[in-house]
Amino acid sequence: MISFDKIRKEAEQLAGGADELAARMPALKSDEELRAIPAADYFSAMSFRIFSTGLNQTMVRNKWPAFEEAFHGFEPSKVAFMTEDDIADLMENTAIIRHLGKIHATHHNAITLVEIAKQHGSVGNYIADWPTDNIIGLWDELKTRFKQLGGNSSPYFLRMMGKDGFILTPDVVAALNKLKIGNGKLSSKKDRASVQAAFNDWHEETGLPYAHLSRILAIWMG
Repeated sequence: MISFDKIRKEAEQLAGGADELAARMPALKSDEELRAIPAADYFSAMSFRIFSTGLNQTMVRNKWPAFEEAFHGFEPSKVAFMTEDDIADLMENTAIIRHLGKIHATHHNAITLVEIAKQHGSVGNYIADWPTDNIIGLWDELKTRFKQLGGNSSPYFLRMMGKDGFILTPDVVAALNKLKIGNGKLSSKKDRASVQAAFNDWHEETGLPYAHLSRILAIWMG
């Protein structure tokens, strides 16, 4: 497999130099910072990702104060106790996006977050403790335990919160195909295992965060 140092040097040239490449790297949080994030912040970000999928994010962001009010500040314990009548009332609330499936998903996800906090001490502990060398395993668990977090929704949610990890954007997928690491959309378990192994090797080789490796691959391919 090609050395990542070669990929990084070519990406630097495409970006206009090492400083310019570094400036394009995503910001990440330490484990301690992830633990300190309130559950409501995780829940709000998760819900924003769900409601904004397929829509203009600026439009959704402009509506988000109304969402915060409608969903009790995204305190999981409060949303978990919402009733069917409460959900029906939300479907009459013109200040938010009235998507019944996503509103039901938000209620379900609140219950799941309460369960996770009981199991791990906090939602932040759950996110921080998950090993980045198996970030695909976290994607799978989030998809299984939560609703409306399939596809790239889980990776983007984790990136929003500052958790290290790669994202299989179209450019990253194209780069991995070019490097013959997996094939096509990289959706099979075999291909994803190969992708995780490749990122683990590159992380060990370079010491770079997985998110930076991912962004460099995208720039290299783009």
